[in-house]
Amino acid sequence: QVQLAESGGGRVQAGGSLRLSCAASGFTFNTFSMGWFRQDPGKEFEFVASLSANFNTKYADFAKGRFTIERDNAKNTIELQMNSLKPEDTAVYCCVRGRYHALVSDAASVNYWGKGTLVIVSS
Repeated sequence: QVQLAESGGGRVQAGGSLRLSCAASGFTFNTFSMGWFRQDPGKEFEFVASLSANFNTKYADFAKGRFTIERDNAKNTIELQMNSLKPEDTAVYCCVRGRYHALVSDAASVNYWGKGTLVIVSS
């Protein structure tokens, strides 16, 4: 049974940083791509970043230069380091597992979702 458990969300002031973590279980972690999406209430899920099984990365334009995605295959975890946070980054951030080893790029390439962790950035 695939499980994805996020942690690390919280409230931070604009310009601050947060580090999100996702603990994965129930599958061979190092053979699948992983990633992060976010959802602002009332809006659709938005791609944030992904990391393939061979460590290629992809970022949404808003995340480039501010967010960094990492994976630790020994611990079956991925993390998202978020710096220079803005109020518009406020959302529920969800860890995802891709369908294959290749990069996740949209919701269609995801087949498992975590429940999410809430990030609130105040101005």
